[in-house]
Amino acid sequence: MDVDTATSAVQVSTKHTFPELEIYCYLLVLIFLIDQKKYEEAKACSSLSIARLKNLNRRTIDVLASRLYFYYSYSYELTNSLAEIRRNLLSLHRMATLRRDELGQETLLNLLLRNYLHYNLYDQAEKLRSKAPRFEAHSNQQFCRYLFYLGKIRTIQLEYTDAKESLLQAARKAPVTARGFRIQCNKWAVIVRLLLGEIPERTVFMQKGMKKALEPYFELTNAVRIGDLELFRSVADKFSDIFNSDRTHNLIVRLRHNVIRTGLRNISIAYSRISLVDVAKKLRMDSPNPVADAESIVAKAIRDGAIDATIDHANGWMVSKETGDVYSTNDPQSAFDSRIAFCLNMHNEAVKALRFPPTSHKKEKESAEKRRERQQQEQELAKHIAEDDDDDF
Repeated sequence: MDVDTATSAVQVSTKHTFPELEIYCYLLVLIFLIDQKKYEEAKACSSLSIARLKNLNRRTIDVLASRLYFYYSYSYELTNSLAEIRRNLLSLHRMATLRRDELGQETLLNLLLRNYLHYNLYDQAEKLRSKAPRFEAHSNQQFCRYLFYLGKIRTIQLEYTDAKESLLQAARKAPVTARGFRIQCNKWAVIVRLLLGEIPERTVFMQKGMKKALEPYFELTNAVRIGDLELFRSVADKFSDIFNSDRTHNLIVRLRHNVIRTGLRNISIAYSRISLVDVAKKLRMDSPNPVADAESIVAKAIRDGAIDATIDHANGWMVSKETGDVYSTNDPQSAFDSRIAFCLNMHNEAVKALRFPPTSHKKEKESAEKRRERQQQEQELAKHIAEDDDDDF
C-alpha cells in the first residue's frame, strides 16, 4: 500500500513537473486525428489543448505552443468553422503579446490574417496588421506567410507595386519543399504583374513541379500579351473553376481593361491611321454600341499616355504619331532605377540575415592584441639594430 501511494505521488509530481511533455502529447494526438480525418475529434482535442495552454506561462513551451496554435486553427478550417475561433485567437494573441512570446505573436497574427481573408474581410485584416506589434521575423516560415497575406491585402487595395514586392519576396524566401505555397505565391504574383502592365517571363511558368498548376495563368498571360479580348474571354471561361478556387476571379475581371489597352497599343503601332469601326472589330467588342465604346477607350488611353495618337472626330479615325526613339525618353533610366533598387533591397536583407558566431568578436580582439605585440617587437628589433649600427660606427 505504501509502495502504491509513493508511486502515485511520483506520477503526480512528474505530471506537474513536465508540462512540455503534456503539450507535446496533445500535439501528437492532434496530428494523428487530423491524419486519420477525424476532424470533429481533432476540434475537441485542440480546444482542450488550448484551454490547458492558457494556464501555462513558460518560455520552454513557446515553440510547441506555436505549432499547437497552427493545428488548432487548421482543425477548425477543415470543418469550415473558422469564424468560431476568431475571438479566441484574438485573446491568445493578446496573451502572447503580454507574455512576450514573440514566436506565438507571429503565428497567431498569421492565423488571424488567414481567418479574415478566408471570409474576404480585407479591411479588418489590414486594420489588425497595421496595429499589431512589428513583425520581427523570428521564423522564416511565418515571415513567408506574412508576406503572402500582405501581398493579397495590397492587391485588393489596388497597391500593386507593394503587392508585387511582397509576393515575389515570399516566393523567393519559401523553402523549396513548400511547393504548394510557392505555387500560390506565383499565381498571385502573375496576376499582379499583369495588372501592372508587365508580362511575366516564360521561365516563371516552367519551374520544376509548377508547370501543370500554372498552365491556366500561362494561357491567361498569353491572351493579355496578344491583346485578344475574345481569347481572354475563352480562357477565363475555360478555367473559371480554377480561378474561383484560387480566389483570383475578381482580379481577372480587372484584367479586361489591360487586354483592351494592350490590343489598342498593338493597333496604334501597326497602323498610322485606322477608323474607329475597324478598331472595334479588331478588339472584338461585343457591346451594343461598339464604335462609341471604342472612341471612349481610345480617348482614355491617349489621356493616360498608353498610346501616342489623336482622334479625328470628323472622319472617325484614330491617327497614330510616329514612334520615337525610346532611348531619348526616361524609360531606360526608370528601368535601371528599379533594378538597382531591387539589388540594394536584396543586399540590405542579406546583411540583416547574417549570423555570426558568439565568440567572433573575441577572435578579432585577440588578433588585434597579437598585432600590437608584433608591432612592438618589430620596433624593439629595429631599435636594437639601430643601436648596433651606432656602436659599430
